[in-house]
Amino acid sequence: MIRINLLPHREEKRKARRQQFFALSGLMVALGGLIVFLVHGIISGYISRQEGKNEYLKKEIAALDKDLDEIKRLKEQTDALLSRKRVIESLQGSRAEAVQLFNELARQVPSGIYLKSVQQSGAKVTLTGYAQSNARVATLMRNLEASTLLEKPDLVEIKTAAVEKRRLSEFMLNVFIERPKETEDKKAAPGGAARPVAQGGKA
Repeated sequence: MIRINLLPHREEKRKARRQQFFALSGLMVALGGLIVFLVHGIISGYISRQEGKNEYLKKEIAALDKDLDEIKRLKEQTDALLSRKRVIESLQGSRAEAVQLFNELARQVPSGIYLKSVQQSGAKVTLTGYAQSNARVATLMRNLEASTLLEKPDLVEIKTAAVEKRRLSEFMLNVFIERPKETEDKKAAPGGAARPVAQGGKA
């Protein structure tokens, strides 16, 4: 009977399979490393581009902030100039209005009445003085009601007073300056205190 020794042949096959396995393993490792390198490169590219965009946005935002600060500064300067302009216009209007008020009072105050003081707060004018009789005060109120500059006379107080041994009627009344609505809105100032316009006067 013939015997054939197959051990060397099997050993060669196992050796060939081991070499093939090592070769495939090395190829897989190389392929995996290549994939990791490519993925890392792609991600790095995305990150770099995004960082570039972020940097561009930061620069643009800084420029916009600077422009906004400049606009805010210009707006503050404009508001300050407009405020000064309104104050000047108000002062000019007040001077003209005071002259008109005195002229109108000179026309409307009847004889027999002495004005002790005239005070103005906005459109409201407070008149205090002395009259020879209550009828003189009534005449004054009718004249003020018919005036084209003044309106809504309102008697606050009237009482008997002795002045230089004479019995007179001391009175206080309010009257309002008739203004166009837009002018009144411009001149209205909350919290304004009454300011004296004149002390003493006779018509």
